[in-house]
Amino acid sequence: MGFCRAATLRRPASLLSGQALTRGAAALAIVALAGCETASGIRPPGRGIAEIADTDPNSASVNINSLSEVIRRNPSSAEAYDTRGVAYARVGRFQEAVADFTQAIKLEPNNSAAYTNRALALRQMGQSDAARADFDRAIEVNPKHAPAYVGRANLLRAQGNLDQALADLDQAIRLNPESAQAFHARGLIHQKHGDDARAVTDFDNAIDRDPFAAAPYLARGESLVTLGKYDKAVEDFNAALNVDSKSALAWAWLGVAYDKSGNRSKARESFQRALTLDPQQPLAKQGMGRG
Repeated sequence: MGFCRAATLRRPASLLSGQALTRGAAALAIVALAGCETASGIRPPGRGIAEIADTDPNSASVNINSLSEVIRRNPSSAEAYDTRGVAYARVGRFQEAVADFTQAIKLEPNNSAAYTNRALALRQMGQSDAARADFDRAIEVNPKHAPAYVGRANLLRAQGNLDQALADLDQAIRLNPESAQAFHARGLIHQKHGDDARAVTDFDNAIDRDPFAAAPYLARGESLVTLGKYDKAVEDFNAALNVDSKSALAWAWLGVAYDKSGNRSKARESFQRALTLDPQQPLAKQGMGRG
């Protein structure tokens, strides 16, 4: 799940004669959801999108230190707190992230990005009610803030409220037609409803907008298996594994696709790879149990 910044980070006037935010810090910290960049290492409960390599701890430490210096020189900058909050969240320091997002909101009460970011961090901490309130507030202060609709939709989907989640995603896509996350999340809802043809169309759109994310390939492959298009499903699972070769779920589904297409030897090989990564992977255990 990505985190959003309110706007392009500008160098505060008081930094013009002092030490500016380093280029490395900006590149590492400025991330967003739905229409911005994807935050690495941030994974919502359940299936998300676009998992990327974890942040290097040393780089993260340098980045946070740089942002702390920006805040020391500019304690009234909401953007600086919001950006450091994102950096904390990327390395799993959610309590500190929430504190920074809260400070950003105190400094700028109508900061929809800070509300959205705090909601995402709160969800990581299992505080779903508080997260929902922040998503609602983000939309209230800026009804055109697409990331808040995506974040709220993912929360609603996890809670089983599919119809409202679908409405949020439709709105997110209207606001930002280039959001890979919104298309992916909507595809998951169509898939849940058993409408795999429509799900595939949404996953197509997600992949067109972000071809380097594993999750849409995996999800599309699952729908293709349901539709009986096993060869295309094999291609998608392999594409997912090209992004994340350690995904036990992708290996297991690859085994299912091979099995359905009649290639039992490839199926067993894939199931075995899945079980090596996760000995309890249910699809792989079931597949191997068929002999």
